[in-house]
Amino acid sequence: MFSGIVEEVGQITEITQTKDGCRLTIGAKKVVDPVNLGDSISVDGICLTVVSFNSESFSVEAVLETMRRTKLAEKKVGDGVNLERAVTLADRMGGHLVTGHIDAVATVSKVDDDGFSKLITFELPGELAPFFVPKGSVAVDGVSLTVVDCPVPQGDNNLYFSVALIPHTMEATTFKSLKPGVKVNIETDVIARYVARWLEPHLDEKLKKVAAKISSGVAKG
Repeated sequence: MFSGIVEEVGQITEITQTKDGCRLTIGAKKVVDPVNLGDSISVDGICLTVVSFNSESFSVEAVLETMRRTKLAEKKVGDGVNLERAVTLADRMGGHLVTGHIDAVATVSKVDDDGFSKLITFELPGELAPFFVPKGSVAVDGVSLTVVDCPVPQGDNNLYFSVALIPHTMEATTFKSLKPGVKVNIETDVIARYVARWLEPHLDEKLKKVAAKISSGVAKG
């Protein structure tokens, strides 16, 4: 489990393709002090396991399924990545509960700069809309952010949501390079997912009753 507060931006120094996925070596200072074999580290929001390390870098392995569901396959040597070690029960929860399991890859559709902060609008599949509310939480490339706006999907059925980035967030993460067309890993709020799953059968039953009333002529618009 993570908090969405990035500890440092690491740099990919080596990528080795394997029959089961790939192995990444990432240059870092903070997250390897300390670190142990088997520890979990969030790499751009993806929970990956440390398989080797030294004082200046660590290596993780990603399976094909992880590469398919995230933007990891597009990464190149030299790219920066947001890094965070798993939190402990003694840590402060500075962001929100982040599992490290990516729900979708979103695309930056618009960047508005007011001279101080930036308002970034992302586009992603509309089926994730139930997990977004204004002032709710979302993890973008592993960074805990607050949703500014998320209109109900219309037209193309895609969801467009926006977040505001202050200068510190841009400097402490990889977000300074965000521009239209850039892809990011998205993890929706796990609490929202549990609530939606709990409500789903109740909503389905309610909709069935409404449909039955309409078909019988009891309910009329």
